[in-house]
Amino acid sequence: MEFERKEELEEHAVVLDYLPTGKSGAAKSEPTAILLGENKFTLLEAVPKPGAILKVGERVYIGKAERDKIALIKLRLNYSELTEGSRNELPKAVSQIVKGNEPKFVDVFNRAGPINIREHSLELLPGVGKKHLQGIIKAREEKPFESFADISARVSLLQDPVKLLTDRIIVELKGESRFYLLTRPYGKPHF
Repeated sequence: MEFERKEELEEHAVVLDYLPTGKSGAAKSEPTAILLGENKFTLLEAVPKPGAILKVGERVYIGKAERDKIALIKLRLNYSELTEGSRNELPKAVSQIVKGNEPKFVDVFNRAGPINIREHSLELLPGVGKKHLQGIIKAREEKPFESFADISARVSLLQDPVKLLTDRIIVELKGESRFYLLTRPYGKPHF
């Protein structure tokens, strides 16, 4: 029996870019929105409902129920297909999502484990080496972390946890990683 993996769908997304006349060079001129899913940081291209005006940074519903601003999710994008505007907005949007879901992302520091015999998943966060890793593990064994401020206070000389997670998520979205901890990997393009 073959194992089927049920993919979790995105329910909400942040608008990274809104093109009222669509992408330049597109066969059909229609309003287009570039979105970032909040659950698995899925990059999406969508068509807004007629008359809907979207603002960059706005949170929109994209689930299966009746949507108020999004008519249709056209396709999943990879990082290289993003507009310049959406690339510029991406770090801010990722940081906003991480801060807005603090318990979920603090839990990453509390539950992360080894990838293999030589590497721990926390070492994949930019700026976390063996010493920071030991500090994080020692602190969480004493008492689980409760917030980003708690992580910063109990692990000496660690960068801002929100920035660490944001940087890691962007590395994964760019496809520059062997391991995907926080995002849904995008399949390799077929030519």
